[in-house]
Amino acid sequence: MISSKVTSKGQMTIPKEIRDYLGLHSGDRVVFIRRNGEVVLQGLKGTLLHLRGSVKARRQPEDFNDVRERTKRQVARKAAHE
Repeated sequence: MISSKVTSKGQMTIPKEIRDYLGLHSGDRVVFIRRNGEVVLQGLKGTLLHLRGSVKARRQPEDFNDVRERTKRQVARKAAHE
């Protein structure tokens, strides 16, 4: 088991062995995923799947079809101006 101490500001150092295992480097981002009563630390990569949960919804819950339609309109508007 590997441990780390949490500071009064809520910060902690990820031990080198764990950084190496996850392939983390200075400036990389991580996510904390709550799963079945545990918290999983995962390196944040550049895919949409890895961004899941990183942005709070404006309304709870968001209507996917509404978001999709707004996005289509914005893309169309942008394309019309190019």
